[in-house]
Amino acid sequence: MNDSFYDEVRDLYQRLINAWNNRDAQGMAEQFTEQGVQIGFDGSKTIGQEDILSHLTPIFENHPTPPFITKVRDIRRLGTDAAILHAIAGMIPHGKADIEPAVNAHQTMVAVKKNNHWQIELFQNTPAQFHGRPKLVEQMTEELRQLIK
Repeated sequence: MNDSFYDEVRDLYQRLINAWNNRDAQGMAEQFTEQGVQIGFDGSKTIGQEDILSHLTPIFENHPTPPFITKVRDIRRLGTDAAILHAIAGMIPHGKADIEPAVNAHQTMVAVKKNNHWQIELFQNTPAQFHGRPKLVEQMTEELRQLIK
């Protein structure tokens, strides 16, 4: 197995997360292909770098978005130049000291390598509420708490 494949995909995901954490709409948009799709926590869907940029800019300008705490759970090849990454994410709201379980999420990223450069074809941030199963919410929250430095 080629470890650099997994490192490169993980690095792409981390660039996306770093851009969110830095409230950098341009930095996020640049990680996507021209027709890349972003599906947000609220179900909003944007397609392409320009739409992603215009969607994220007012969010960062008008809302105190908390940073993500993330853990990559799996990276899998989808051929030689494509991969899918699964991660979990939580957030610590501003002024708080602990993860807010209500905004825990599963994150899925489909990445493609074109011209020797990895970009995102799809990123989906899905609420992880586990309706009716509070123990699963607590397990995920505790797993993410272990990452807080």
